[in-house]
Amino acid sequence: QVQLVESGGGLVQAGGSLRLSCAASGRTFSSDGMGWFRQAPGKEREFVAAMSLIGRSRAYADSVKVRFTISGDSAKNTVYLQMNSLKPEDTAVYYCAARPQRVTTNQAMGDLRKYNAWGQGTQVTVSS
Repeated sequence: QVQLVESGGGLVQAGGSLRLSCAASGRTFSSDGMGWFRQAPGKEREFVAAMSLIGRSRAYADSVKVRFTISGDSAKNTVYLQMNSLKPEDTAVYYCAARPQRVTTNQAMGDLRKYNAWGQGTQVTVSS
């Protein structure tokens, strides 16, 4: 099993930036990809960004394209989410997740059912 720990959340003003980190440990070699999801109060968990650990495949939700960037450092077993031009509607708990199987479509990369390991989440609050 893969263990995931997120960090980097906090309170930021609209227009500001944050970088979230997700440190992975355990059977990291069993994962094909990583993703970021978020859940706002009273809403379902939604896809934010995903990447394949081998290759350059990236996928983003329309709401964060251009503003957010997912990246990884294999030496550190860490995945990042750089968030720029933050908006109040980005306020949510952000979760990191690991995907064991290779997928080939953006839709599959954004499907939370494809992920079998989740972190505890980190709160991001954007004030207006």
